[in-house]
Order: sequence, then C-alpha cells, then structure tokens
Amino acid sequence: MRDGAIVRGPVPIASGGNGEETPIGHSLRVYRKDKDHLSQESRLPDGRPAPMPWSVFFQDGGIAFHSGDPARSSAGCIHLEPADAEAWFNDLQIGDQVQVVRASEEKAARTPAS
Repeated sequence: MRDGAIVRGPVPIASGGNGEETPIGHSLRVYRKDKDHLSQESRLPDGRPAPMPWSVFFQDGGIAFHSGDPARSSAGCIHLEPADAEAWFNDLQIGDQVQVVRASEEKAARTPAS
C-alpha cells in the first residue's frame, strides 16, 4: 500500500507449514534485504544452501518475503512469484512496516455484523 491505496496485490503466496508457521503481526518491520540470499536453514538435495532470491527480512530467525514456489509451503517465510518478490524487494525499504495477516480473519473483522 502507498498513501492508503493498494499498489500491488493481492498476489499468490505460500506461507509456513505445520510446525514452521509464518509469524503473524500488524507492526512488523523490514530490517534487512538481500537480493541473492542463500539460506542457512534450508538446503538443496545436494547439501548446498537453498537460494532465496529477492529476500526482504521482517522477523527474527531469518523470516522473509522471497521468490519461491507459491504452491509449496515454506519453513516460515512467504514464498512469492519471482516478479512479485522482485517488485516488493525494490519497493520496500529498511524500516518499512509490513503486515502478515490471516485474510479470512481480517475480512471477518472488517465486515459489519448484520
């Protein structure tokens, strides 16, 4: 969002799987960015660190928005399509506030009761 208007989204994502849920919050902050990040937690089948292109870190423990398969759950990060990850990397700056929410809960909270 910029000046109260949505500038990109909604976009397809994958979040953390069972036991590795993505942190939820309304006041998370971008604290680091790394265009060519290599994971120290996730490994490729050959043992090399898994690539996390266009990483925008917003939570301790290496949790980030990054390019990844939106059809496959992550180890706590938010997987985005490559074009979305690059756009968010280029737009978000250190210190920017980000929100990670459960869409169904947010919609229910913002819908007036009948």
